[in-house]
Amino acid sequence: MAVAVLALCSCSKKMNELSSDYFTVSPQILEAVNGEVPVTIHGTFPGKFFPKKAVLAVTPVLKYNGGETVGETFTYQGEKVQGNAQAIPYKTGANVTLKSVYDYIPAMAKSELYLRPVVKVGSKETSLPDVKVADGVLATAELYAATAASTTPALAEDAFQRIIEQVKQANIMFLIQQANLRSSELTSKDLAEVFNTLKDVNADDRKQLENIEVSAYASPDGALDLNDRLAQDRQKNTRNYVNQQLKKAKIDTNVDAEYTAEDWEGFKQLVEASNIADKDLILRVLSMYKEPEAREREIKNISSVYADLANEILPQLRRARLSLHYQLIGRTDDEILAAFKSNPSVLSVEELLYAATLVNTPAEKTAIFKKATELFPSDYRAFNNVAELAYAAGDYDTAKSYLQKAAKLNPAAAEVNTNLGMLELLAGNKAEAEAYLAKGTDAAANAAALGNLYIAQGQYARAAASFGETKSNAAALAQIMSKDYTAAKNTLSKIADPDAYTYYLAAILAARTNQAADVAANLAKAIKLDRTMLEKAKNDVEFVKYAASLAGL
Repeated sequence: MAVAVLALCSCSKKMNELSSDYFTVSPQILEAVNGEVPVTIHGTFPGKFFPKKAVLAVTPVLKYNGGETVGETFTYQGEKVQGNAQAIPYKTGANVTLKSVYDYIPAMAKSELYLRPVVKVGSKETSLPDVKVADGVLATAELYAATAASTTPALAEDAFQRIIEQVKQANIMFLIQQANLRSSELTSKDLAEVFNTLKDVNADDRKQLENIEVSAYASPDGALDLNDRLAQDRQKNTRNYVNQQLKKAKIDTNVDAEYTAEDWEGFKQLVEASNIADKDLILRVLSMYKEPEAREREIKNISSVYADLANEILPQLRRARLSLHYQLIGRTDDEILAAFKSNPSVLSVEELLYAATLVNTPAEKTAIFKKATELFPSDYRAFNNVAELAYAAGDYDTAKSYLQKAAKLNPAAAEVNTNLGMLELLAGNKAEAEAYLAKGTDAAANAAALGNLYIAQGQYARAAASFGETKSNAAALAQIMSKDYTAAKNTLSKIADPDAYTYYLAAILAARTNQAADVAANLAKAIKLDRTMLEKAKNDVEFVKYAASLAGL
């Protein structure tokens, strides 16, 4: 037993201290990337260091306040040990490489990387002192959670139009080669509705009469000069009739008239919509021949279908079309707000959604959107917009609840998917966030949301490109991480409403560009807005060289 203890002690004595000089760490400052802290340690066991009968297990351990995270253990053996570990020759020694990946947690910002060696000779093992090989974890990229929280979510826009163009139409049909207005046509239901609408528009202050258009046509059969005369006469007779009705109703408006001698375009549309045999052949003739006489001749040569054309298609082209153009004039902004306060049920969903743009505070906007969810429970937009406001206020549970309702109403809505993706990103669920954001590409806020995701994934250049010209904390963070410090400085200087994180990022930028005075000045501004920034800065590897700047804050 004494001999064994002596042997172990002798071995332990030779390996009593694994010097930190034996190891280099890459990167020199550990960095959190995509939620992980990867580390590669290159080591050298010098000659005559490693006993021939010893087995050494080395475990990289990341230590931080309140705990530690253990990496993969690497085993090495002396040249006389039978085993599968890497053998270290006694005389020459050898180079070794150890790799570990740690799941990042905020406590790791202030941490130290150690190697934990355990030596074994025979059945006896002894723990040797831990060896420190690196300091801290650079976790600037993990600020994406804060910048994502301040990123504006996707708002579902209203489609409100104060002035809506309207048109009411009716056709007056003519017999072949005739232009007279028949009483059966003048008493048609469609024509009566046009003139009734005309009277209604003229009497309603919320409606504005624009004009009446008369478009007269002849069918594309027969001589061109005959068709031209027919179309002109149909236009003239119809316009005169309309003017008589306007005079009788004492309504003053323009009557704009035009005619088309041979309505080949109408002919083509009717043939395309028909079930006539050989219609593809007819359409091919129209595409091959541009001259009216040639078209008519070739179509008449298709004797099998010409009778169908004469009975089904051509009569529909002998017409004059009346088009009554008018505008619906919506409520003014003041009227919309007054209606919301007194009787919101009289407002359309578009008016309600628009009303939220007329108020200033999030509370007022939320009240309007919530009322819209009550009055129009099948419209996803109001649910999404309540969630958008809740997200901006940091109330993520409420945001998720309303987004889930919106998603049930419209699973494909780009705004809803973008906002759900942002919530998943805040929760650290990057795969789920990516899936949602892929379905939200049409949302205006999607590019910024993707930028935050790319930062979280460690794709910094792609993140910067996604933000484009956006001036936000998140855009600046992407530029800092991609080392485009000039762009980051420009972005931070143009943020409209800088917050504590704006100044914190400016301090990081100053630290990386060796501007000590700017480090202190920006940290002071950040801490003034949010006192928690002081402790954050003290633990941040970015400011290791500027401890003196933190002392007086």
